[in-house]
Amino acid sequence: MEIQKLYDIDDIEFEDITIGLVRLVKNIPDHEFFYKINKNSDLTFSRIKDLVYHGSYYDYHFPRFEAYHKFTKTCFTFISNQSSESKQKKQQTELFSEEENIKFLLNNQVEVEYILHSSEQFPDFSVILLPENLVFPIQDYTLSSDEELYQIIQYYE
Repeated sequence: MEIQKLYDIDDIEFEDITIGLVRLVKNIPDHEFFYKINKNSDLTFSRIKDLVYHGSYYDYHFPRFEAYHKFTKTCFTFISNQSSESKQKKQQTELFSEEENIKFLLNNQVEVEYILHSSEQFPDFSVILLPENLVFPIQDYTLSSDEELYQIIQYYE
């Protein structure tokens, strides 16, 4: 028995998603930052499988950390904006290739250390108690469905 196609993928309207941009006051390692969050909050973030971006010349790895809120059943994910590791796939033969061994998910926001994503359609990032002396206030940022980061987040969700 064949499954009937109920909708046309081209007719689906994708909604924008809101992410949080997290900027640190000072540069500290991931493990120290998440230790301080876990100590102050009822959320327990742990490292999960890296987000992998496949470029033409490099494969980039971006660390991800995830926690679930007990009462709201919301999943919160921190994704590092800067790649922690890059593996070269082939030699660059072009002189002015735009691909380097370090990549940012948000090229226009290189001062952002983490991208915060929630499983909720209208996320409330205030439930995450961030250390006040370590983090600037979280900035909301809207991604439209035609942006590459939107597609990446949807793939890993």
